[in-house]
Amino acid sequence: MASPALAQRPDAAPSTLIAKPTDGGKGDADGAFISLGKFSEPTGELIYKRVCAGCHMPQGQGAQGAGKYPALAKNSNLATSLYPLSIVLHGKHGMPAVGRMMSDQQVADVVNYIRSNLGNKYKDKVTAADAKAAR
Repeated sequence: MASPALAQRPDAAPSTLIAKPTDGGKGDADGAFISLGKFSEPTGELIYKRVCAGCHMPQGQGAQGAGKYPALAKNSNLATSLYPLSIVLHGKHGMPAVGRMMSDQQVADVVNYIRSNLGNKYKDKVTAADAKAAR
């Protein structure tokens, strides 16, 4: 079964779409998704494009089908930076806690990317220290 990101980009190599293990593949009780290790993408934009867009769609428009994936584009819930920070780190409903697979800087970068792109224009930035404190 293909991952959502792979289903969106069947021409891309799977290794570019999922995390590359850095923890020896130990994982935890949350299953295979967590056992993939840490993401290697160096920017919030790449994390969004390779991971988040598989469910939330490339332009952040969201989707419905096998589940409900909320739109991130022009989303007023993102006005408060702590909201997306918490969801990336801890998950919510069907959204896994993908922040477990990111460094504090990567968490900050992807939250900042989502809040300042996709039709969102929120200026205040999340820092790696904010992500660390929210873990």
